[in-house]
Amino acid sequence: MTYYLTAQVAIRDPERYAQYGAGFMPALNHYGGRLLAVSDAPDVLEGGWAGQRLVVVAFDNREAAMTWWNSPEYRAIVGHRHAAAEAVVVGAEGLPARPAE
Repeated sequence: MTYYLTAQVAIRDPERYAQYGAGFMPALNHYGGRLLAVSDAPDVLEGGWAGQRLVVVAFDNREAAMTWWNSPEYRAIVGHRHAAAEAVVVGAEGLPARPAE
């Protein structure tokens, strides 16, 4: 079942965050992740928003997402994000496909 990771990111140091960004897509692609959305101005329809950037990625399943999350490639760059930004990252399984009516 598709597994989604969503991040709410407040970037404090754009130059350092760019170092994270430079390695993000190669690592994501290597582990079969798909970047679905990135917005530096997401529409906040209700409630408060503490971030600047919204990022949504998808993997074929939770196991694939956790393999990427714990991979040497991602671990090598995530320190740049930790140093440059505050983030809340959450994961959730998608819903099963509905049969055609």
